[in-house]
Amino acid sequence: MTGAPVLTLDSLVRLRRARPTAPGTPRRLPVPDGMTAPMGCDAVAVPARFGPMVMPRLPRVGCVYADETHWWWLVPSDSDYALEWPAPARYATGALLPGAPDLPGLIHRPDGTLPYTPPIPLYLAVCRLTGTTPTWSRPISA
Repeated sequence: MTGAPVLTLDSLVRLRRARPTAPGTPRRLPVPDGMTAPMGCDAVAVPARFGPMVMPRLPRVGCVYADETHWWWLVPSDSDYALEWPAPARYATGALLPGAPDLPGLIHRPDGTLPYTPPIPLYLAVCRLTGTTPTWSRPISA
């Protein structure tokens, strides 16, 4: 017996997110089919030239998206809490990409169902590549 495919709530949300948007409307990086984001989703971007240097420094790589200018890593929501992500990295709350005409392509999908890259190793890798001292290692002034 054949019938119409069953759509889950995740599928319906992805369909809604995939609809065309007006120019200048922020676009959200999608969580791939079959994956869940129980801790919410934010994203960290680095210039594309840094992307290949970040990947081997990470103990686990979650979903990574890329276009000509940036590589984006999905991280749990609030991964910017008490962290100052060093320039030129950009932190995108809600994995929203402002002013993105097109979404970047998925270049890495991890095994399993969680899309996250651990934020602390990612932060340390970005700090090392940019020559920035991590927030917790900086001297405190009185």
